[in-house]
Amino acid sequence: MMKEGTELKRTLTLFQVVTLGLAWNTPMIYFSVFGVAYEGSSGFLTPAYAVAVLAVLFTGASYAVMAKKLPISGSAYTFVKKTMNPKLGFIVGWVLLLNYLFAPIIACITFGIFLHAQFPSIPPYVWIIGLTVILAAITIFGVNSSANISSIFVMLQIVFIIVFAMFMIHGLLNGAGSGTILSMQPFLETDMSLSIVLAGASIVIFSFLGFDTMTTLSEETINPKKTIPRAIFIMIGIVGVLHVMTSYFIQLIVPNFTFQNPDSAALELVSVVGGSLLSSFFITVLIAAIFTQGLASVTAVSRLLFVMGRDSILPNKFFGYVHPKYKTPVLNIVFSSVVALLSIFITIDAALRFVNFGALTAFFFVNLCVITLYFSNKKKSEEPTIKNKLVNLISPLIGAAFIGWLLFLLDLPTLIGGFIWVAVGILYLGYLTKGFKQPLPESEESEQIILSTDDKKAM
Repeated sequence: MMKEGTELKRTLTLFQVVTLGLAWNTPMIYFSVFGVAYEGSSGFLTPAYAVAVLAVLFTGASYAVMAKKLPISGSAYTFVKKTMNPKLGFIVGWVLLLNYLFAPIIACITFGIFLHAQFPSIPPYVWIIGLTVILAAITIFGVNSSANISSIFVMLQIVFIIVFAMFMIHGLLNGAGSGTILSMQPFLETDMSLSIVLAGASIVIFSFLGFDTMTTLSEETINPKKTIPRAIFIMIGIVGVLHVMTSYFIQLIVPNFTFQNPDSAALELVSVVGGSLLSSFFITVLIAAIFTQGLASVTAVSRLLFVMGRDSILPNKFFGYVHPKYKTPVLNIVFSSVVALLSIFITIDAALRFVNFGALTAFFFVNLCVITLYFSNKKKSEEPTIKNKLVNLISPLIGAAFIGWLLFLLDLPTLIGGFIWVAVGILYLGYLTKGFKQPLPESEESEQIILSTDDKKAM
């Protein structure tokens, strides 16, 4: 029997899971990183985003495979633990915490900086504290509240991006820029090189983060073995089309775009394309996007902490607690909200470094999980089919190679900071296992969840 108070409530539909993933991803992040991405790709945004989509598709396929086989919250932590090695799973989960804990921090920093610029008399920390309290309250009341609110703001973001594209198409049809809406120039410019495109892809790939967080919702999703994989591909498809399309038209409408400040480059771009009216719409949507990203981030990190607490990797009484009425990990939400207050003291650049390292490390190991399962199952069954080899061996191999290369392209300070965090995790692992002599604590709940979902395939 599963212990009372350790089970999450299954209420999420496919639409809600997709919108929560999109909310964490934040389609408007395209504009938040536009200046940095434009410089990092030397203006070749379209091929950089196209390569990033390709890399994410292979890794997304690996997440889909693992979500079918292990419909448990915990994402890469759970996948590596169950398929490769419990201790390695702990280290991957420890690194993944960087991504999940610092995502709300980025939302709070951005929110504080932006609103302080609009209302200079109010200090950034006031906005940060206010946002943190509101996010915690909404998340505590239930994942359905987060999903329903997120769906509204996600739709608003998508509407803005479509409107922005329509402004660019209207300009092109009236002779602006290249004067045409059909051209191969954004993909095949003569002074473009593979190294430049890959460097750009290593930056813009972070515009696709979010599909992995949907696996943390497996225990709150109806029929997760079907819903989560579908949600992953739907989200990647939506974000990929939006980002590549936007980059394509930008390179046509302003082929030699210049800006004064990377942080405000998107606002300068929007002003050039649509004037003051579109700029006002842009500012409104950006505020909503930041709020939504923060909401989804708190939801995701609280679920990862819950699984690690339930497994007694983190103190069970605190991190494994579920509120009897709201069926949400309330203490984890409070904890992650307190951590989010670090946004008062640190810079967005420092927070991004942690997110980048944590996300790519998790992506790399999830691809390896699929490969590990392939060889494990091959020993137990008949010779695999061609389709099986493509899905469970070739695709994750390509995904691991892509992500490994992008990890290699991270700057030295990011790698140093990431490996210091890994070293701290190894020390903590030594403490948990009495000098690596004992196995990690194990819970029965996750196994029972797998069995229960197997029994409900027809739901």
